[in-house]
Amino acid sequence: MNIIIAGCGKVGRTLAQQLNDEGHNITLIDISAQKLQTTIASHDVQGIVGNATSFLTQQEAGIEDADLFIAVTGEDEGNLLGTLIAKKTGNCHTIARVRSPQYFQEIAYLKQCMSLSMAINPEYAAAKEIAHLIQVPDAMEIDSFVKGRVDLMTIAISENSSLHDLTVQEFSKQFNHEILICILVRDHQVSIPNGNTILKAGDTISVIMPKEKIPSFYKAAKISSIHKVRDVMIAGGSTLSYYLTELLLKTGIPVKIIEQNKERCDFLSVALPKATIINADATNHDILLEEGLAHTDAFVALTNLDEGNIFLSLYAHKMNPKCKCITKIDRMEVDDIVSDLPIGSIISPKHITAESILRYARSRSNSYGSNVESLYRLLDNQVEALEFHVGDNSPVLDIPLYNLDLKKDLLVCCIVRGNQVITPSGRDSIQLNDTVIIVTTHKGLRDISDILKNPSKPMK
Repeated sequence: MNIIIAGCGKVGRTLAQQLNDEGHNITLIDISAQKLQTTIASHDVQGIVGNATSFLTQQEAGIEDADLFIAVTGEDEGNLLGTLIAKKTGNCHTIARVRSPQYFQEIAYLKQCMSLSMAINPEYAAAKEIAHLIQVPDAMEIDSFVKGRVDLMTIAISENSSLHDLTVQEFSKQFNHEILICILVRDHQVSIPNGNTILKAGDTISVIMPKEKIPSFYKAAKISSIHKVRDVMIAGGSTLSYYLTELLLKTGIPVKIIEQNKERCDFLSVALPKATIINADATNHDILLEEGLAHTDAFVALTNLDEGNIFLSLYAHKMNPKCKCITKIDRMEVDDIVSDLPIGSIISPKHITAESILRYARSRSNSYGSNVESLYRLLDNQVEALEFHVGDNSPVLDIPLYNLDLKKDLLVCCIVRGNQVITPSGRDSIQLNDTVIIVTTHKGLRDISDILKNPSKPMK
């Protein structure tokens, strides 16, 4: 596809790299020639210096031949106006990043009247993910599929866990083949395990299961003494903090926000009257202790500085090892450096934005009639988990899985058929209108047929 990206910030650069790697033709628009030059030098993309809300600039970028226009500048108004011009001029699909709570409340109306294909709010999406993690405190990461019916959950195996020294096959039998291990990380090496793989304490595994099975899984696996989070402390009063607090308060969880800016505190006090707002410096350790850090159940570091968030979570873990820590990190390249630090779960709104837009781009360029409904990149982008809705004309239909010539390092880990959630065996088959969840180390799957070594020859 011909794709134009307005905005050469962190998200724009990440999208340019990932979409270019998947074979799309990318043109970037930004008012900063320096930003464009840096990106063009490192990636095989084109760049136009100018304002993306200008008709002439879009015309120079090739809007009349574009298939997709993505607006991820720092201004909501500019993103919305840019997509409107692109739609009227090029009649292409359009995506806008919209962050303001005011605009987000009206997003359904804006999408309709501006014919937006997609609108994404990074902070709200991140808030939903954090709230999900708080509901399951021992999970390092949770990704949801099939509108929240199925969860892919990442956990660490402790010394006292019943999973230690268990084979994957024995694990499957123990849980009546309803829960499946999809990914194993041992000594920083990522693999998709087979039935003979032996689980060890210290391993990190990703398991997929229906949402209602989570409590019984934790109890049987003896992962830890899971408990309900009773209160949350948030460092930083950003827009993300606002969305997260709103979600948590609706579930009855008390929230305390520590924010240094007085005007922002005044706004939060009015907007979130049921939350406790503290006007103080969250990087001051004495303040954190005075406000009850040593006894809080969950601590979320949401300041604007990655380094500050990392140090805050390290301190929270030191003072309260049982506390559930969640750390916001915007620079994606930092993930690998901090992966061994005890800072809990890592959240990146920019990463979530890139994932969502990449999923949409893949759906637009599929080949057989299946749509990418969900897409998650896991473990520093080494693994992809994808949800496909299967239409007709697919070469995988009605063939037992053991007869499909599947790619190596790929697992068909869940099939949802109506109200039934199936953990498939080799005898199961994919049928029309199924939702299928795939986990793989292969990059760039756009269609369910891409799970085959040769889509034209599905049977062995």
